[in-house]
Amino acid sequence: MTGVRTEYDVCYAKVDGVELRLDIYRPDVAHDVPVVVYLHGGSWARGDKRDNAVERLERTAMNGVAVASANYRLVPEHIYPAQIHDVKAAVRWLRANGTARGLATGKVGIWGASAGGYLATMTGLTAGDDELEGTVGDHLDQSSTVQAVVTWFSHHDFVTMSRQSPLERRLRGTPIAAALFGLDEIAQDNALVRNASPVRRIHAGAPPFLIAHGDCDHIVWTSESANMLAALSREGIDATFCLLAAAGHEDPKFDRPSNLAMTAAWLKAKLGEE
Repeated sequence: MTGVRTEYDVCYAKVDGVELRLDIYRPDVAHDVPVVVYLHGGSWARGDKRDNAVERLERTAMNGVAVASANYRLVPEHIYPAQIHDVKAAVRWLRANGTARGLATGKVGIWGASAGGYLATMTGLTAGDDELEGTVGDHLDQSSTVQAVVTWFSHHDFVTMSRQSPLERRLRGTPIAAALFGLDEIAQDNALVRNASPVRRIHAGAPPFLIAHGDCDHIVWTSESANMLAALSREGIDATFCLLAAAGHEDPKFDRPSNLAMTAAWLKAKLGEE
């Protein structure tokens, strides 16, 4: 493994006077390196770009892939699609400024865990969507298209989530995703949540996907990722599904060296490193 150079708290955009920042973890090598934007979890309401920095982000950089870990606006102050506007602004900033930092930005990957995995997936599936592109940041001339998506234990279908029986709602409570849309109940606006569900946004031009989930996840059911894989397959999209045995939601098993090495190798293959 190689060493890592870090650059913290880089402002990639300002929204209403508030700076949105990212941290860059770059392999300490002489040549340009592939880069992935990383998005933290936290139910869209909490979390930070430095979550899992040592065990996940630095180790990925040691495996040869630079990681730009970005903060984004959180609920309840900011609801969908503000978060996706922020993520796309981060991708555009990276394309405008990455080359000077030794990053190969001709192809850019995106990676997220849990809530961040949802944002990564939607970003990957909605290139050129006027509603979701937004106007955040100073680099609107740059492309927000990504060429590879890694999503860990994330939601893919809010419509199915909204179809809980009364008993299920009493036992499990209101789905946390309702807050993303500013709703009390996710079933309040079926058109909105359908449009915001990645499984219903898949198209033939989608980038390749690496999906990972734990088989003991009791927060986001494994079936969400399995159904996403099946939907990608029906469209002929290059997709890989990694099911981690005896792993729960945001389980330390995801940060095992073997899993991070596999993730980095997949990204390097898709982003064009020889």
